Amino acid sequence: MAVDLSVKLGPLQLASPLLTASGCSGYGKELDRYHDLGVYGAIVGKSISRNPRLGNPYPRTCETPAGMINAIGLQNEGFDSFVKNTLPKMRGFGTKAIVNAVGHDFEEYVWLVERFDNEEGIAALELNLSCPNVAGGMKFATDPGECERLVAACRAKTKLPLIAKLSPNVTDIAEIARAAERGGADMLSAINTLVGMAVDWRKRKPLVANFTGGLSGPAIKPVALRCVWQAAKAVKIPVIAIGGISTADDVLEFMVAGASACQIGTILFVEPDAGRTIHAGLKQRLIDAGVPRVSDLIGTLEGLPRPAACEV
Repeated sequence: MAVDLSVKLGPLQLASPLLTASGCSGYGKELDRYHDLGVYGAIVGKSISRNPRLGNPYPRTCETPAGMINAIGLQNEGFDSFVKNTLPKMRGFGTKAIVNAVGHDFEEYVWLVERFDNEEGIAALELNLSCPNVAGGMKFATDPGECERLVAACRAKTKLPLIAKLSPNVTDIAEIARAAERGGADMLSAINTLVGMAVDWRKRKPLVANFTGGLSGPAIKPVALRCVWQAAKAVKIPVIAIGGISTADDVLEFMVAGASACQIGTILFVEPDAGRTIHAGLKQRLIDAGVPRVSDLIGTLEGLPRPAACEV
């Protein structure tokens, strides 16, 4: 039986429901040596700011049970270098390129979105509203009014599809999801990392210099699944799932709970060819279940209406 893995996320048509998660594989070249990146519907690049950022002091990462903590601090080359040196390479991997934009403040986000709108070969912009390991990085992901205001300002500056990346470090993610939708986001991605901490008790020191960082990996999957389910129930726009996704079954669990696509991240540090493995696994799971299209599974969890915006 032939199966169809294509998905439609509002204005964005993808050949596969798999995307890379921002920050976990650079801008594609880190994975290109392992397999054809065509298994991904899109490559989501590491966050880009207006000016270069050096990031946080070292050490920046540590392994934890069933995951990792990172406090990279959004190190990146800045807009000018990215557009000149990196974006052309991102466009050459045989799949769509999604740019993740991050700002220190309201004005920087709007500045970036307006300028990325003038660049060719960008399929969508993901607004990183929710980085937990930089000062002030949570403002737009925790305050519904600020979230709506920022997304609306960015919406006014671009014709590109806008993805608002949400944080789990909130009281009610559904409230933030609705705010992003009101602001004009075409879709949501959820979740960013949870704030975590790890220490060496013998040395009486934290394992990352920033003391706290973002916890990712399989440890956060149940939280991510809950957040995606809540967000998908709250809005009519598509939701892209992120958080501990390591297998084809993980992808399908998130899609049944309401996700229209899934980003994979931390698993790539362990298995850089995981995208190829998961892609093949999706085909086999659908064949085994007699499901011709992966989009047929979106939002089919009992009691969860299928979001109209996700229909193909």
